[in-house]
Amino acid sequence: MSGGRGILSLRFNQDQGCFTCCMESGLRIYNVEPLVEQAHFESDLMGSIAIGEMLWRTNIIAIVGGGSKPKYADNTVLLYDDQLKKFIMEITCTGPIKAVRLRKEKLIVALQREIHVFSFPIVRRLLTLETRDNPKGLMEVATLASAHKQLLVFPGHKRGSVQLVDLSTRETGTSSAPATLAAHQGALACLAVNATGSMLATASEQGTLIRVWDSSTRKLLVELRRGTDPATLYCISFSRDSEYLCVSGDKGTVHIFAIKDTHLNKKSTFSKMGFLGNYVDSQWALTNFTVPPESPCVCAFGSKNSVIAVCMDGTFHKYVFTPDGKNCNREAYDVFLDVCNDDDF
Repeated sequence: MSGGRGILSLRFNQDQGCFTCCMESGLRIYNVEPLVEQAHFESDLMGSIAIGEMLWRTNIIAIVGGGSKPKYADNTVLLYDDQLKKFIMEITCTGPIKAVRLRKEKLIVALQREIHVFSFPIVRRLLTLETRDNPKGLMEVATLASAHKQLLVFPGHKRGSVQLVDLSTRETGTSSAPATLAAHQGALACLAVNATGSMLATASEQGTLIRVWDSSTRKLLVELRRGTDPATLYCISFSRDSEYLCVSGDKGTVHIFAIKDTHLNKKSTFSKMGFLGNYVDSQWALTNFTVPPESPCVCAFGSKNSVIAVCMDGTFHKYVFTPDGKNCNREAYDVFLDVCNDDDF
């Protein structure tokens, strides 16, 4: 899905403080607070770019070509070092690459039906994992180096199921088969993992419910209701302290849920009437805000109870909410594509 201004994809980095904007005309990287363009790579260097993944705030960026004017094949990941101003590594796979994730010691690549895990920065393939058909390249990995497990999650073989692998056990040779979690009846549409790998969040193509799970016990921690109408979800994101979750979808609303103090979430107003069956116990969003509904967006948490949404139409939205959810006010709006490079950054 491409945006109206030649944007092919948007993605936040691991600390949610920067985002990549992959375009027909190259790649741009933005700092979130304050909103500043940090880097700008024209198409003569990179061609049109479909996927961009930063390694935290380092000078290493992984890219995959795509769009209408690619310079590099869609089955190759290239690593660019912005300090050296050159490509330092490439990995070619057997088919088109659907997603790339980076940890400080791992590089993970999703293809349509398999996931390859490589060591990093000295690249060697550690393992290959099979998935069901995964055209969106759904997968997420815990990013903190100090995480109690290097949790990798991706679609299982059965529809609606998730596979969980602790990549740290693979290094010690104590590997076990991936654990499987039956998360939804319908096909998966969105996945998220918190920074430490203790929790994951899932949503199906129905888009009405978001389920948060304990990754160790695979037990359901909380079920959150986005709405009653089906929706296409674009993004689920945990706050860095894992107290909140935000969700964006094609209805043009970004929902914010409490997942630590779940009593803060709004409960169904039909709880006394009971005619809505399983809606009775539903937890609805703590609060929400709106963005242009016709434009896909990704969302993440900023500082001090703020949520950032960046949209494929080039708009940037920042809202600040109170912990009780009673207030959610816009603090910033910008067109990030018009924010030029600041050499003083």
